[in-house]
Amino acid sequence: MSPPAARVIRLMLVEDHVILRQGMKALLESSADMVVVAEAETAAEAVAGAVRTQPHVILMDVQLLEGDGIDATRQILARLPAAKVLMLTTFADEEAMLGALMAGASGFVLKRIDLGELVKSIQAVAAGQNLLDASVTRMLLDRIGRTTPVPRDERLARLTALQERILSFISEGMTNLEIAERVHLSDKTVKNHVSVILDKLEVGRRAEAAAYFVRHSNPGP
Repeated sequence: MSPPAARVIRLMLVEDHVILRQGMKALLESSADMVVVAEAETAAEAVAGAVRTQPHVILMDVQLLEGDGIDATRQILARLPAAKVLMLTTFADEEAMLGALMAGASGFVLKRIDLGELVKSIQAVAAGQNLLDASVTRMLLDRIGRTTPVPRDERLARLTALQERILSFISEGMTNLEIAERVHLSDKTVKNHVSVILDKLEVGRRAEAAAYFVRHSNPGP
């Protein structure tokens, strides 16, 4: 369902504050390459609306009055695996971030983001990139920095030393090309290793693998 660059990005807005949602819709539709095809206030409405309209990108509030945005994300991606979910939140919450990534979200940004950056974020996830707000990325890396060497988690133990290193780079947000330069391998070889890593960790997306690494490599203090 990811649209070609020349096509309009179909958006779904999941936000229980009506005024905020309407304002967001007006601003985003001012961009020539975006159209809002569905809106929802609850988790149940989000799942039903996504299945009905099949948007390319879903802007999902983490906290909803009825239901949970992370659980809604999990349900939507189980039905529409090609959809991209960009999580929105008022403040950076480490557990919510990890939960969202484990649910398969492609990105996580704060609501204070300005319109131009939000448009770029939507375009990035629509193009298949994983995205984290800079402050959220710093928090994630801080958590990694607080850990001691990786213990033998059952799934992580399946990885070779090289695959663990590649996974650590994935958790830092590096692309395959950037990783290839660090480990002195070809981009294609790194891509193959990433596929093996996803299989061994029993996850479907890079973001899920990164979240698994952070959560299971070693708990913070």
